[in-house]
Amino acid sequence: MAIAASHPRNTLASLGLILSALSLLPVVLAQKPAPTSTPVAATTPAPPHATAPVPASLAMDMNRLRDIRPRLQELVDRQQVPGVVYLVAHHGRIAAYDAVGMANIEAVMPMYKDSIFQIMSMTKNFTGVAAMMLVEEGKIDLKSPIEHYLPEFKDILVEEIAADGTVTIRPPTSKPTVWQLMDHTSGLAENPGGDLEDNPRTLRVPLAEAVKFYGTTRLKFEPGTRWSYSNMGIATLGRIIEVVSGQDYVTFITDRLLKPLGMKDSSFVAPLEKRDRIALVYKHVDGKLVRSGSEVLAGDPAFYRAGAQYPAPEFGMYSTAADLFRFYQMLLNHGILDGHRYLSRQSVATMTQVFTPDVKPSGWMGGTGYGLTFEIVNQPEGTLLLHSPGTFGHGGAFGTEGWIDPKNDLIRIMLVQMSDGSAEIPRSIVMQMGAAAVLDGK
Repeated sequence: MAIAASHPRNTLASLGLILSALSLLPVVLAQKPAPTSTPVAATTPAPPHATAPVPASLAMDMNRLRDIRPRLQELVDRQQVPGVVYLVAHHGRIAAYDAVGMANIEAVMPMYKDSIFQIMSMTKNFTGVAAMMLVEEGKIDLKSPIEHYLPEFKDILVEEIAADGTVTIRPPTSKPTVWQLMDHTSGLAENPGGDLEDNPRTLRVPLAEAVKFYGTTRLKFEPGTRWSYSNMGIATLGRIIEVVSGQDYVTFITDRLLKPLGMKDSSFVAPLEKRDRIALVYKHVDGKLVRSGSEVLAGDPAFYRAGAQYPAPEFGMYSTAADLFRFYQMLLNHGILDGHRYLSRQSVATMTQVFTPDVKPSGWMGGTGYGLTFEIVNQPEGTLLLHSPGTFGHGGAFGTEGWIDPKNDLIRIMLVQMSDGSAEIPRSIVMQMGAAAVLDGK
């Protein structure tokens, strides 16, 4: 979708090349017509109407929700993060939705509510839902060995390294299965080595070729006995989707999920007409924010994955807070949105139960286990972000987070682009304050 020429983002992109100081930005914006989505300069206080009024029927504490923005603004002012978009929804209605800071510091481009983010590993949930669609069609059996769909995995071996350094190579006692790809217990490594070590950054090798290579690697442990986060595992799941559906991975996700859900700004490529909406990725160097480059997953964010051959079912999507809200609301509605069913109630229930109760640790956050591509709160430590037991979701490598709380009928989304692992504080602010605003929780 082309961006209208009158949108202030286009004007600011040009001005950013000649403005020498951020202090000039408020003056420039003051001379422009009111934008359709309110830009937020790095240190500009929010107007009283920045967040839409919350319907009384939502039973949310409006004052608590309004306080999210100034808390995040403090982080921007201290250069802890460049900018953040957040969204809180309750009972299917958006209660808080705003942006602070900058999407592109060098071009003096403010963060907008409709800014586009690399959501990285949050992509895994889309891959998981796509696989479950094919399960419901009788095309995938979750308990079948991977080799049933991908013969290149037939002779895969386990390589075990003892504490004394002794290496044992043997066939697995049990073949790794499809569902073990989804809960990260298959034994596949996190990322490829050897000839494909660079592929997560360069995206130069197509999915079919990459997964064929994965079938020649060795499992790190006996399948099902440990939890070890595996990008290779989810990529393999993406390839299974291709094989059984007869469509390439991106086409399947687009046609079966993104388009029907109305996720108009979500994709695996960066359309030229939307590139000025994409938030760039930053890290800290000597206490200051500087742009991340080719060292990060998917390569230099400012190159927009030009020429990429690898779709990355494990981290490939661009998306927005509004688009993610639609996907999460579908899941919160047990597989249905706007009268269209995407998954059965049972499939959603299966995906969001813990498959790793006896495998510790499992998950990133602490107090969680893993379902079928979702991390799920199942222990007291997981509630420290004010997640209810049973809350499920995922984060991404650049700090993005999305969590669905069925008990409170609540969705919380926090989008940021930091490659150095420094996004925990904005995550805590949005998750904790969003949950604390619920007045009718159970």
